[in-house]
Amino acid sequence: MNTFTFKRPLPLWELILGYAAITVGVYLLVTSLGGFISIGIGVYLLLKEGSEIDFDKMQYRNIKSIFGLNFGKWKPLPDDVEYISVFKTTETTTLRARSAEANVSNDIIKLNLFYNRNQKITAYVTYDKEDAFKKAHELASLLNIDILDATERESKWL
Repeated sequence: MNTFTFKRPLPLWELILGYAAITVGVYLLVTSLGGFISIGIGVYLLLKEGSEIDFDKMQYRNIKSIFGLNFGKWKPLPDDVEYISVFKTTETTTLRARSAEANVSNDIIKLNLFYNRNQKITAYVTYDKEDAFKKAHELASLLNIDILDATERESKWL
């Protein structure tokens, strides 16, 4: 099967908290029939989001992944995918506690497949510019389309 799969990596703290919550939940289920909430929190923390493109069947889906199982509804990949845009943007995550809130911003690079003039499919997200262009060239060769480098002030076609 000729597929391109992207799953957003989880931060270390989410992995630790997720597995800890599941472990506590399983212990509570065994000892006192409680723990469903703890297991639910653990599963939520370990849930990865991403996208998957199947080039054999020319379809794509946005996925949620847990323990290597991918879930999402397949949609036909548009025939008129025009180009891949590689661009830099900022992602802001809000961390909340009882009485405090903090916003953490990170620079990320997104790969979007553009079709039908202005419609887009987000295919890949990374922090590494070199990795982004490697994946963009891979996708461009499979779809036989051009790449637009929009990571700098002046966009240019590759």
